[in-house]
Amino acid sequence: MKHLNIKIVISFLGLTSILNGLFMLLAVPFSIYHNEPEKWDILFAGITTISLGFLLWFFNRNAPKNIQKKEGYLIVTLGWVMLTLTGSLPYLFTGTIPNFTNAVFETISGYSTTGSSILTDIEAMPKGILFWRSATHWIGGMGIIVLTVAILPLLGIGGMQLFMAEAPGPSADKLHPRITETAKRLWIIYFSLTITEFLLLKIAGMSWFDAINHAMATMSTGGFSTKNASVAHWNRAPIIQYIITAFMVIAGSNFVLTYFALKGRIRKVFSNEEFKYYFFGLLGLTVIMTVLIVNFQDPQLATSINHPKPWGETESAFRHAAFQITSVLTTTGFVSADFTMWNSFATMIMFSLFFIGGSAGSTSGGVKVVRHIVMIKNSFLEFKKLLHPNAIIPVRYDGNSVSRNIVFNILSFFVLYMLIFIVGSVILTFFGLDFKSAIGAAASSLGNIGPAIGSVSPVNNFAHLSASAKWFCSFLMLIGRLELFTVLVLFSPFFWKKN
Repeated sequence: MKHLNIKIVISFLGLTSILNGLFMLLAVPFSIYHNEPEKWDILFAGITTISLGFLLWFFNRNAPKNIQKKEGYLIVTLGWVMLTLTGSLPYLFTGTIPNFTNAVFETISGYSTTGSSILTDIEAMPKGILFWRSATHWIGGMGIIVLTVAILPLLGIGGMQLFMAEAPGPSADKLHPRITETAKRLWIIYFSLTITEFLLLKIAGMSWFDAINHAMATMSTGGFSTKNASVAHWNRAPIIQYIITAFMVIAGSNFVLTYFALKGRIRKVFSNEEFKYYFFGLLGLTVIMTVLIVNFQDPQLATSINHPKPWGETESAFRHAAFQITSVLTTTGFVSADFTMWNSFATMIMFSLFFIGGSAGSTSGGVKVVRHIVMIKNSFLEFKKLLHPNAIIPVRYDGNSVSRNIVFNILSFFVLYMLIFIVGSVILTFFGLDFKSAIGAAASSLGNIGPAIGSVSPVNNFAHLSASAKWFCSFLMLIGRLELFTVLVLFSPFFWKKN
């Protein structure tokens, strides 16, 4: 490749903006239904976003249709920047979040499915804005890039490079040989599961508005709630919390496996090595946490968020343990109880989960379970090689040998991830956060988790951070959502060299 095809990049950003504006217009009926004056501002924001996108696309529509890897990385990264800038317009136009820094923070937190918030009174927000806030989760969960890949053939553009840049994990399972068909089927599954959860939550007692918002936030593993107390608002309705827990487990699983499960191929699901570690790990951690809550709860901290039952009751302890373990491991970030007010050992377990993540091919953030499996197996192989230095012993995953290139890629990813976490924590202390809050905010933002520890615990939020700290956390959310390499490769001199 001799030159970057900048025109196709700009054209794609325009298309991204058009789609974002159309999604934005979906919030208008909610505002009209609740007779909110903000409906005109949301409408204007949507029209502005669509108009901007149309201009960018129109003047570059005749660009050469070839997309190589470099264009793919640029389109994905700049596409998310475009989503964030245009997605903040409803907050700015309505005046619900008049500060630009705060509006961008809330928006990137939505699209990256992090769920960190600067809002101090969520329930006072207009319903149209709350719907848009949840919609940013839902759009970002599967990735508007993948949605656009499904319609690119209509424009004569192939989308493989974009799909690979959007999902740069260690493996790229496809449901169909054609990438566009894969994207379509992923979205059908995503949409169907969202509707299913919405109906179940409505039947369980949620209002229709709360149900659709929480369904979108669950399937995207986002965590934005319509209530100040998050899902703890429904602590007297256990069935609601069990439903959300179940769908968080599904959302944190590989969507390819979900497809197989829906086709009745359950054996294929449970034969998958990553799923077994993920699912049975969740069960094991839930049992451990339940025991800790029941038997070792600090009596000074026994009162949880709006909690109607004493922690000594096993069902209550099990429910909150299952909910919070699943919420953190899948990087959803919903809150049913303040886990930082459990004993220190339990809190440390929860913080450790910040560095695990869900399954590859899911909407979860974090390092991902499969990477940990490969790293652990590779570490044990090093012991064998000490005893048998001449032996050629490959790392095996799901019965197949893993190439050394993939192993090195995973090790590089993890080293870079931890390095960014450490440096990020140091930078946040420079911006005024104490040690505990800094490591909590850095781990939460990079892993797209939401609530953390310290002054950004589940009962607090990110509103008190300085503007500099918010911008830095926003950057961590972006690179975390796009799995580091996709964004950071743009900062390397190799990217801009002509081949």
